[in-house]
Formats: sequence, structure tokens, C-alpha cells
Amino acid sequence: MLEVRDLTKKFGGKPALKGISFEVKRGEIYGLLGHNGAGKSTTLGIILSMVAAGSGEVLIDGISVRKNPRKALQKVGAIFESPAFYDYLSGWDNLKILVGLSGKFDTRAAREIVELVGLTERIDSKVGAYSHGMRQRLALAQALLPEPEVLLLDEPTDGLDPEGIKWFRDFVLTLRRERGMTVLFNSHLLSEVEQMCDRVSIIRSGELVYEGSVRELRDDRPGVRLKASPPGLLEEVATKLGGEKMSDDRWVFPEETKVAGVVEALVRAGAEVAEVTPVRRSLEDVYLEHSSLSG
Repeated sequence: MLEVRDLTKKFGGKPALKGISFEVKRGEIYGLLGHNGAGKSTTLGIILSMVAAGSGEVLIDGISVRKNPRKALQKVGAIFESPAFYDYLSGWDNLKILVGLSGKFDTRAAREIVELVGLTERIDSKVGAYSHGMRQRLALAQALLPEPEVLLLDEPTDGLDPEGIKWFRDFVLTLRRERGMTVLFNSHLLSEVEQMCDRVSIIRSGELVYEGSVRELRDDRPGVRLKASPPGLLEEVATKLGGEKMSDDRWVFPEETKVAGVVEALVRAGAEVAEVTPVRRSLEDVYLEHSSLSG
């Protein structure tokens, strides 16, 4: 449904994107992970034709955004950067103006969307009196009114309280389940990516350093925190048993490996074991490994 091919971009001569490529399947929720300044928002800006790429191509349902932006973006709804509204107007008047800029405003459809995002009781209030969460809901209504097939979200839960984050997450999952919506969003909140996404890419300093399923990224293999001396002997024994070192004295072993067997092997080798604590390799562990890769 969405294909990004070898995007590059420079700002002031400094590379912001270095050949980013990925593909989002129809009906998939896809996440872009990365630290601030990694290139996530720049990528979304290029997809939306709001930022000019240095090179590369974006296709939406096979239509080139560069060659035919109007036709390609008819299939897209988006919340990009901080949603801007007229604070002195009501939520309803904002929708009429902003949606009317790009097409005909359908009153009946708008009422249905407003109810869907839970703003019916406040839609006639001035936006200046809206909370951050209400403004995000209004932005969602605006993004959904053109009845898009693809929804692009730029840090959608940034600044929301826990209740607002849960509502947003459940809402997006419902859109996919009931409408088959394809969703691409960027975030630095690992928990949101873990609970929402089918697949994810990690961008570091303008480069894509990982792409795969969230399940693969999380890695549910059993692990153990091991402390023993001498450290060199610990590494030697653990490596012989197929161990893979994570961080902070944590090791991941093949599924068939028993922790008791690891401890026994260490003792037999003459190591003095100080700590043995079962752990799970988290999404955060793997993210930090990929996002801190050299280069």
C-alpha cells in the first residue's frame, strides 16, 4: 500500500536521510522508531509531499507522490507535527474550513466521525478551550474525514496522559480491525510500538538499521543475569554454551539451555558465581542495541 524507495535528504549540506527504504502492506500497522532527529518526521514529510526529497521515490497504492501528488495523497489522512487550528473558532467550524480547503465538506459524514472520536459534546466549543487530548481527537477527525485508506501519524501520543494514550491506541487498532486501515506512525515510545505495530523500522541518524516484526525485535528467548569471577572465564563458559551477551551482565541462551546447567558449568570451570537472576530480553534492550550501532 505504501512503498518508500531509497529516500535521501540534506539540510544545510548535512545528510538527514541516507537511502531509507521500506514497504507497508495493506491493512498493516507499521512503526518508525528512532531518537529525536533520527529522520522519522522528515520521512513522513516527504511521503506527504511537504518536504522535498533529495532523491528517491514514494508510491501510495502504486501512485508516485513525486509525479502525481494530488492523486496519490487522496488516499491519505495525516496528523503531521503539531496540529494547527483556529483557537477562536469551534471545533466544528475548524473542520468545515480545514476539510473544505481540499474538498467538499460532508456534514453527515463529519457528524459520524466526530462521534467516532468522542467529541460530540464539545465540537461546538472553541478550540482554545480544548485540552491537548481533545485537540488530538479533532486532528484525528480531520484526518479521517476524507475517508483515507492510509493514515500517517507523527508522534500521535506525544504529550498525552496515560488515559489518552490508551484511548488513542485502542482507536487506531479499531480502525484497522473495522475499516482495514493501513497505518504508519513514528514514535519514540517503545510500549506503544510493541502494543500496536505488526512491523517496525529503526532509524538512526538518517539510516535504517533494522526492519522486522515486533515479535522478532522483542525477542522472547529466556535470559539470565550472571555475575561471576573472573569475568573472562564467565564469558568463555557462557559463549561455549551458545550464550549471547546483552548488556548489564545479561545473557541470552538457546531455548533448550537450562540455567542450572550454566551455573554448573561455571562452577566446574572454577568460576565464583555471585548472581543468577532470570530475565527477559525486552523491546527496549533490542532497540538500544540497534539504535546505538556504530556508523
